[in-house]
Order: sequence, then C-alpha cells, then structure tokens
Amino acid sequence: MFSTPLAVLGLVYGSAVVTGLTLQRRAVDFFDPAQGGGSVFDNATFGGEPMNVIISGQSSPEVLTDDGVLNFAQAIGFSRECLGFHLGNPQTANLGDGNGSVDQTLEFREDFGNDLLGTCLESLVGGNHFRVFRQNGPQANSGALFLAVSKEQPVSKNHDIIPDGYNIGRDELVASAVGTKSHVGVTYNVEARNITGIMPAGSDGVNHGIAVDGIVTLLTVTIQE
Repeated sequence: MFSTPLAVLGLVYGSAVVTGLTLQRRAVDFFDPAQGGGSVFDNATFGGEPMNVIISGQSSPEVLTDDGVLNFAQAIGFSRECLGFHLGNPQTANLGDGNGSVDQTLEFREDFGNDLLGTCLESLVGGNHFRVFRQNGPQANSGALFLAVSKEQPVSKNHDIIPDGYNIGRDELVASAVGTKSHVGVTYNVEARNITGIMPAGSDGVNHGIAVDGIVTLLTVTIQE
C-alpha cells in the first residue's frame, strides 16, 4: 500500500500544459480536492459516490484529453454508453480546483470486448462503469482525471450498485488496466499505486449506504513511443 504526503498534493500547484500546439506533461499527480473545499465523493442521488481511481496528471498528456481517455478506456474494456444515449441526469463533483461543482465530463461502461455494442449489453445485464471528472480549475490545475468507478446491477434492478460495488468496481478496473495495453495502434504502460488518507472509510454519506475501504488507486498511464 502506498501513502502519499498530502501536503505535497494539496499545496504544490502544477505548471502550464500547452506550448503552441504541443501538449506538455504536468508537474503533479493531482491535488487533494479537500484542500480546495472539494471532495473525493461526487454528488449522486442518495449520497456521494467515491472517485476511487485517479489517472495522474503526470500521465502522457494525450491520455488526459477526451479522445485520449476514450481510447484508453477502450484499451481496458470500456467504451461510450449504448449508442451514445445516457439515461438519467449527470452527476456532479467539486474537485477543489476553483471550478466549483461541475457535471461529469464523460461516462464509460464495460463493453465485453465490443467497442460498438458491448455497452448495450452492460446496460441490460449490469457490469462495471465509471464517470470522469477533470481537475483543471484555476486553483488546482493538475489535469488529472478523477474516476467514480462502480459495479452495477442489471436494468431490471434499476442499475443499483451491487454489494461492495465501489471497491469491487475499482479493483476490477485497475486489474484490467495495469501492465501493457493497446488499442488502434496506441500502446499504454500503466502503473498503479494505492493511496490512503484522502478518502474516509465507511458508509457515512455514501450513495446507497455502501461502505468503501478508503483506498484511492492512482494510475500513471504512459504512451509507448
């Protein structure tokens, strides 16, 4: 288990990210949202859902774009929602970056090996999925992507989260991501570290009252040249 010094994450700010048309690697993994009045829980219907995986701001900068994270998601078994349709309202989160509470940027579902139609099966039978929030406000511009990962039940059970579904969803996503992965000509090397101390363990305030173990996994995703 890895424990990160929160003073470094919370108080040291990242550097500029664009020079002309060239994306530059960030100088920090992420900033602790609590340091800026935010939270590692988003705002869901019956409490907060944990943003239990973070793609580091020190990942290859192309990964941190909308198109880049889509391709990475497809490399590890996720894709856009079924035929591009989303049921329900987007969730919001405050990442303590000065942007306040903002809508999720993207949402991906397990695709069962089929980028085009596999997420339709997930919508029917349930499976893993995650929402993406980008930390890019003026007070904490890390560029990191905060992922709210959970494993859900089938549509017949209203896509409620399975028992222990936040921890299980995180662990399954990380297991599918770590190592070398590739999709449409892009190859990724992915390293993971577990972080404690920024998410409280337990069920207090958590959506559906499902307990979390307090672990956030940090992924550093590097594109191989």
